[in-house]
Amino acid sequence: MLDLFSRRVVGWCMQASLERSLVLDALQSALGHRRPEARLIHHSDRGSQYASADFQAALEAAEIACRMSRRGNCWDNAAVESFFGTLKQELANRCHFATGQQARQEVFEYIEVWYNRQRRHSSLGYVSPIEFERQALQPSASA
Repeated sequence: MLDLFSRRVVGWCMQASLERSLVLDALQSALGHRRPEARLIHHSDRGSQYASADFQAALEAAEIACRMSRRGNCWDNAAVESFFGTLKQELANRCHFATGQQARQEVFEYIEVWYNRQRRHSSLGYVSPIEFERQALQPSASA
């Protein structure tokens, strides 16, 4: 789950299949890290996991609006597609994981240590997602 404002990965999960529990666990991870304000929108592609009754009920329970990409239009989900392209280029294509546990550990370190805290993003003025959020929360000097 990617915060579109800061490009920070706020919730994620890994498992061997694309069952709905994958996105449910990622949503719980995100909600465990953040208590979003009203009017939050969850945007995704039209995957069956996101369309499942369980996931839709979880969004509704958290008072999160659901929006899905238009059929066949990958541009609607460009930020997430870009993140996964970056993850593949910077980590997955460069490593051979001997076990699923090793893959989880490497992805954890990539997201939680590198991507969110250190990796600079051109769309954020060349600061990391966490630094961008920190700067956004600082009172304005002109205030």
